[in-house]
Amino acid sequence: MSDFLLVGGGVIGMMLARKLAAAGAEVTLIERRQCAQESSWAGGGIVSPLYPWRYPPEVTALANFAQDFYPRLAEELLEETGIDPEFLPHGLLMLRVADQEDALAWAARESRNVEVVDSAFLYEKEPDVAPGFDQALWMPKVASVRNPRLGQALRASVQQNKRIRLLEDTEVTRIFHEEGEVLGVQGRQMVFSARKTVICAGAWSGNLMQELGVETSIKPVRGQMIVFRADPDLLQRVVLMDGRYLIPRKDGRILAGSTLEYVGFDHHTTDDALYSLKETACQLLPALKTCEVEHHWAGLRPGSQDGIPYMGEVPGYRNLFMSAGHFRNGLVLAPAATQVMADQLLQQEPQLDPTPYAPSLRMAAS
Repeated sequence: MSDFLLVGGGVIGMMLARKLAAAGAEVTLIERRQCAQESSWAGGGIVSPLYPWRYPPEVTALANFAQDFYPRLAEELLEETGIDPEFLPHGLLMLRVADQEDALAWAARESRNVEVVDSAFLYEKEPDVAPGFDQALWMPKVASVRNPRLGQALRASVQQNKRIRLLEDTEVTRIFHEEGEVLGVQGRQMVFSARKTVICAGAWSGNLMQELGVETSIKPVRGQMIVFRADPDLLQRVVLMDGRYLIPRKDGRILAGSTLEYVGFDHHTTDDALYSLKETACQLLPALKTCEVEHHWAGLRPGSQDGIPYMGEVPGYRNLFMSAGHFRNGLVLAPAATQVMADQLLQQEPQLDPTPYAPSLRMAAS
């Protein structure tokens, strides 16, 4: 019997598996498809919440803790697996920010670097951005990571870890319990059990909880994105305007995202979203009008109230925990979410206060 059974092989599930295994635990990780192929793959990889001052302090605390971990994590994974997550610390430029004063007040309060810069600074950094902007907000410490490659690197790390048993293409259909104690889960004609079970199945976590009679606010929220094949010199850093963003990759590809759609478990892309994303991207970076849209896809985020995740023991069930509902910031918050959960599961002194994320409190607030 494993010490821990993790249901869900996204970035958070894999990071948690590595953390628990590093502490000497035996871990079984179950994934319904292949690891990091849902929202972990489909997002953009910006290592910061968009407009971070607009989030509640519970999210800010996790983001501040997590962002400082990515440089070291990327180096470790590259050395360990040979796969480069492409961590790029090039900064973030934000255009047409209506609540600029709120941003500056938040930055002062949280000791985060946010600067008002003029047009000369903006166009020196990104000369191909559309003309006419007289200022921008600049966050020089914000980075991006190529999330599909981060997922590949984490998967390779998990596969070669002798303390982790990875089972992909194994959908969990039922959680077995008796008198409030979780005994195991049903998956692919087999029952898996462990001393403690953790649900970290992204947008599907809410359904698994619902089958136990536990109501959460976790719902799938579709996000559509496109990627252009462009010249590597066209864009060097993330640019954000009116809630939409452009993210450069090392090979010249530029991601444009994203939509926010409450359509259930529907992965389909739409022509309306394609037109809207392309139009916004070309308004921001006119040179993209001559670039090919190479791919258009959709992913399902695990939406939750205020974007605050559920992390901790599930009320009414012994030995059952969850880490889910990170909404648009799963990758951003993953190192912090991993620490919060590992401290609870291993009964360690917490490095972050877990109280605001306790499922019992989060459900009461929903």
